[in-house]
Amino acid sequence: MVHMSSLPDFKLETYLAQWEFSARHHMTASDAESLSVRELLALGGDAAFESLLDLRLSYTESYGAPELRAAIAKTYDTCAADDVLCFAGAEEGLYCFYHALLGPHDHAIVITPDYQSAETVPLALCAVSGVALDPRENWTLHLDQVAAAIRPNTRALYINFPHNPTGKILERDRFEELIELCRRHGIWLFSDEVYRLIERDPHKRLRQAVDAYERGVSLNVLSKAFGLPGLRIGWIACRDRALLERMVRVKHYLSICNSGPSERLALVALQHSEYVLTRTRTIARDGYEKVTGFLAGFPDLFEAYTPDGGVVMFPRYKGAEGVEAFCQRMVEEGGVVLLPSSIYVSALSPTPLDRFRIGYGRRNVDQGLNAMRELILRRRI
Repeated sequence: MVHMSSLPDFKLETYLAQWEFSARHHMTASDAESLSVRELLALGGDAAFESLLDLRLSYTESYGAPELRAAIAKTYDTCAADDVLCFAGAEEGLYCFYHALLGPHDHAIVITPDYQSAETVPLALCAVSGVALDPRENWTLHLDQVAAAIRPNTRALYINFPHNPTGKILERDRFEELIELCRRHGIWLFSDEVYRLIERDPHKRLRQAVDAYERGVSLNVLSKAFGLPGLRIGWIACRDRALLERMVRVKHYLSICNSGPSERLALVALQHSEYVLTRTRTIARDGYEKVTGFLAGFPDLFEAYTPDGGVVMFPRYKGAEGVEAFCQRMVEEGGVVLLPSSIYVSALSPTPLDRFRIGYGRRNVDQGLNAMRELILRRRI
């Protein structure tokens, strides 16, 4: 169990800030292939175009535009618009949830590997324990380990399925057992669901936490499955409106409100979600086949597995140089950005040190894979 008093450097974002826009091949992208503003507005036709042009660039409502919140609420089974609070991306939502709920006498549990702020934000507020997914058993979560981590003052449990970086979806029976475990102890289940709806097998799709559990809090964003990170529109769905009110009071110290044009474009995306998500699934399916085919072509270097969803995976690197040197060589000599496992080292629990994150949700994976192949073969001559 760990507690720290300040936020450390954000390793993943610092690493990507160095390489994401300067390297030729962004092969570790966690978002799906994006749309241009023109392509998105075309889905809504003339009405969407004129509505955007006529929009006054004023402040917006802190909770989010009512029409947008109503559209988001329709993506849940149990929520009304008043159960939705919009944020400037999922990151802000995560920050506001933790700050609204946790204090110095509380305890939280985080499932690892994780997006760093999932653990560092609560660590700056209270004691936190980590429970690691098991790579030896297809990255499953052992519920006995979660149960053992619970303390009398445990207030929140953070989960993320489909998972970043492994693509794991928790088995449905374990998910239901996890909810019952939280219910018995009165723990808030904070569920990061940003990759939901792009599962490789839709039969593995889990219920959204807010629909499955009275203390379920569902986090989502248009950045990942919708491929629209530039809009910076995320949200939390929660049926406890008092908790939402505490979150919006934290938001008042951050973005205050969202961008009006982004909210208007987000509404168009949600109104045409079937088209956008079908497009993402098609691109991801093609990219996954190409990436796994590439990895299979070098069995002495890579050990792959089958992710359940999302657009990233976390294969093992078996080369003698080690994964850190491999990723460094790829970006410096081949212009290929990958995320080595050191980026996912957790203060809470062990993380395999021989993995790297590679993405398959964008259309240009062929170019990156060709650059990787060329560099590997060059070394073998």
